[in-house]
Amino acid sequence: MHPVIARAPTFRPQTDSYAVTAEFYDILQAEADERRVRHLYGREVAKARVGVLDIGAGTGRVTLMSLAESQADVYAVEPARAMRTSLMTRLAALPARQRERVTVHPHALDEAALYAVADVAVCHNTVACLSPGARNALWHAIGAALVPGGSLFLQLPPAQLPARTILRVLPEQRVGEHTYGGRMVMSTAGNRIHTRADYWVRGAEGVLREHTETFWMWPASRAQVIDDLERHGFVPLPGHDDPAVLAVTLRSPW
Repeated sequence: MHPVIARAPTFRPQTDSYAVTAEFYDILQAEADERRVRHLYGREVAKARVGVLDIGAGTGRVTLMSLAESQADVYAVEPARAMRTSLMTRLAALPARQRERVTVHPHALDEAALYAVADVAVCHNTVACLSPGARNALWHAIGAALVPGGSLFLQLPPAQLPARTILRVLPEQRVGEHTYGGRMVMSTAGNRIHTRADYWVRGAEGVLREHTETFWMWPASRAQVIDDLERHGFVPLPGHDDPAVLAVTLRSPW
């Protein structure tokens, strides 16, 4: 017999995206985001007959809204383990009949191998954090996942780099004896936007915990995104003029 020696890997696994934010996202932002996704996408999701594709599902706001508004199957795509954990916890609390209609894919869409599964796709709060190369792969994958004539509704990234540092303070929330708070700080760094998320928890004796997480965003104008999507077979959908959301449809091959 020969001894087997298991060596530790020489590389360090990449830190899971949103590992910090996942704890604070729902308590600080989910209530407002729930109202927002229902306003932006609720009517369109209700029209789905083939399926709803939720790209960058996060903790599940679009997914749960889709299950409530449509009778179609839902495909939730969320590669970040920390966010997906919250999503799965929510799904576990649903009645079995609703839960059976949603499939969670733990990969980026271009790795999920979904073909003609949906006639409505929603990409909320996701595109801004994708590099131009990743966006190109995403457009191709969405085109494969939608049936011809299917529609995509996506929240646009910032149109340009910020001229000055932008501070967004999140409303504090009380949980028992503790108060949770946070802020987002965005600034220009080369051709990207550096976004720092600061979070804290306070008790009667002062600050108990502080955490920070950094994200990168790539700006693109509405016209740029339309041009990119047109190269993948999409055309603008008339009658949708919300400045924050772009609506496009996949051309039929005939």
